[in-house]
Amino acid sequence: MGPGGSWANSRFSVLLTTTQFLFNLVFPDGCRLCDQPLLNVSRVPVCKACLSLPQPLQAEFFCQTCRTPFLSSYPLDHDGQCAICRENAVNFDFAYSFGSYEGPLRKLIQLFKYGKVESLAGPLSAFLLRAMPRDRNFDAIVAMPMHWRKQWERGFNQAELLAQPVARRYGLRLATNLRRKRYTLSQAGLSEAGRRQNLKGSFAVTRPEEIAGKRVLLIDDVFTTGATLRAASAALKSAGVARVSALTLARVDGRAPAAMNLDTDFSSTGLAPLGRALTESDARRKVSAGSGIR
Repeated sequence: MGPGGSWANSRFSVLLTTTQFLFNLVFPDGCRLCDQPLLNVSRVPVCKACLSLPQPLQAEFFCQTCRTPFLSSYPLDHDGQCAICRENAVNFDFAYSFGSYEGPLRKLIQLFKYGKVESLAGPLSAFLLRAMPRDRNFDAIVAMPMHWRKQWERGFNQAELLAQPVARRYGLRLATNLRRKRYTLSQAGLSEAGRRQNLKGSFAVTRPEEIAGKRVLLIDDVFTTGATLRAASAALKSAGVARVSALTLARVDGRAPAAMNLDTDFSSTGLAPLGRALTESDARRKVSAGSGIR
């Protein structure tokens, strides 16, 4: 082979190496959950097998309003309501979630939300659509808003990305009437009373005449204690909304110790500090788990 052929091969080798580098930079070569090689070109750095792992929440006994699961029917009255809903402490009318906030679903949400993998919005929205109540209609879809400062820090509003496909399914535009009017501390690690105080007066509704009398579907990523959903629902109700239904990807399930175990492996997402913070707050959550408070 002459000098020209050698030079051409060298150029081709450099070009191939550069192309592979750029491809791996945009499309990681391993699943972010199981580390197995990704065999298909995709913007989602998770294999199809891992994306199929999350399962719908199953419960023999649950509250008809907030959908809190219970081990028995004892906490429920003859109408199927838990104590919190009986005392009208819940501002939303219904709440739905796809699955429990544990295992693969929890890792996917954390990768999306804290790992900033926005391409997961599509697959995760598909889980939301599976959890949609078939027997209810809505006039407006609202995503849980973020304060502008927090959204600037994260770069996106995860609830808004999740809600967009749901709004399209109903042929509606995503309503932007619900706003965060003040910056709040992180809810992680706060008691239920602390969460309520932290959120007090944090939501406002603009152009209330646009949603007054309507049936609103309020979408968020995780139902932990429900304090954020209740505060947002209260603001919507004060603005004249007729009915608020909450829809989340996952909810904390206190029926079993495994469901409350927040020792998730964050190594693949680089979120070890978050894992430690969640573990520290686990003890506070376990105090309320037995009572069915979420």
